[in-house]
Amino acid sequence: MSDRQAIALFLDHLASERGAAKNTLLAYGRDLAQASDWLGGQLAAADAAALAQLARHWAPLARASAARKASAVRQFLAFLMADGLRGDDPGRDLALPQSARPLPKSLGSGDVERLFAALAERQAARPDDPAVLRLSALFELLYGSGLRASELVSLPRGAVRAGRGHMVILGKGNKERLVPVSRRAEAAVLAWAAHVPESSKHLFPAGRGGTGHLTRLRLWQLVKALAADAGIPPARISPHVLRHAFATHLLEGGADLRAVQMLLGHADIATTQIYTHVAAAALVELVNSRHPLADGVAKRGESAQ
Repeated sequence: MSDRQAIALFLDHLASERGAAKNTLLAYGRDLAQASDWLGGQLAAADAAALAQLARHWAPLARASAARKASAVRQFLAFLMADGLRGDDPGRDLALPQSARPLPKSLGSGDVERLFAALAERQAARPDDPAVLRLSALFELLYGSGLRASELVSLPRGAVRAGRGHMVILGKGNKERLVPVSRRAEAAVLAWAAHVPESSKHLFPAGRGGTGHLTRLRLWQLVKALAADAGIPPARISPHVLRHAFATHLLEGGADLRAVQMLLGHADIATTQIYTHVAAAALVELVNSRHPLADGVAKRGESAQ
């Protein structure tokens, strides 16, 4: 069996058995194809020596990139053995580079206030402009519900219903989850929905008569433009940064980590825990102000001076 056929089988397994998202399949397919090319089309038959050469080839890459490629190869070879397509799994000895996990970018509450102030100015100047109504709905859902950009732009037309207070979305890996919809977000979405043709499948359809939905690139552009109006450097913000702000501000407000995990749709709570580092200042302040010994520590510090 050729590498190309083996990789196709593996990707089909990821899609059907694990419910891998489209972007995940594309990334795995690209990484495996590149590894196969470098090994002369012998990735499926690679031994430990060949994999060691591959690891050295990845050495100049960023740790995160090398770790992703190594993980793809390890999973691929494990799949081949499990499916009886080879008798051993040399991928088990392929070292995974330890990638330093960067803290997610976020916005302070003051930044968020400036964003919504800039949005309110647009609404006051053009209260019936469909473009402004759409922007308001997009921002209310991004920050108020913590949606991923891909989840937001692909929402069906009837996703938000009056008085329900929540919606069910299809997230990564085709997994459903329930997300909150505030009264203010609901009002913004319903005001915009009145301008969406009833024949549209999507809440945010593509412009100029397109049959699809708003693209992630266009959403990114809209977010950057409003940030510039609000006096926030566009480089500091993106749709995903607003999702990070949703999570960080919930934790700063005392939300339970497990609850935030469910709202974000994280399969692993370790992914959610990284937001606790962003909210560290608030957590330290919480301990200093609420812990029974906090006053005593402060008094001892004062008496020692």
